[in-house]
Amino acid sequence: MPSHRLPVEYIEVTRDSYAALGYSAYRWVKNEEPAPWAVPRKPLRESRIALIASGGIYVAGQIAFHFKDDISFRRIPTDTPTEALRATHFAYDLTDARRDPNVVFPLDTLRRLVEQGKLGGLTRHAFTFMGGIYSTRKVEEIVAPELVELVGGQAPDVVLLVPV
Repeated sequence: MPSHRLPVEYIEVTRDSYAALGYSAYRWVKNEEPAPWAVPRKPLRESRIALIASGGIYVAGQIAFHFKDDISFRRIPTDTPTEALRATHFAYDLTDARRDPNVVFPLDTLRRLVEQGKLGGLTRHAFTFMGGIYSTRKVEEIVAPELVELVGGQAPDVVLLVPV
């Protein structure tokens, strides 16, 4: 018997998860235009990387995310020890993220790649929020513009988006 896992049917799993939470008609966002393709201007080994993740990660002492449609975000210094990271989210099983936050917030991996010389460095802060925001209007008009401004202010060469 093979020991590999079958692929996860994410849309079906997500639809079923939200239905179990009482949301019978989750409306998926469909982009009408293709995303613009941006060619990196320099090699990754010379690039500063910014991290944005939607897995509900925060630092011990910060206020935890607390409800669906929470549009707040957390600024996490990229030198934060992994042991200080916490996870909370209403829409996914937190077992693995609480055991190892890197499964949804790959900060240790990025730091290791910097140490190995494969990435040029990290921005001073990473940013997290709790995915599962049902109001696409709030994401488009509030969350995304604020993150663009904050992350852009750190002058990254590349931004890594980690969705949950």
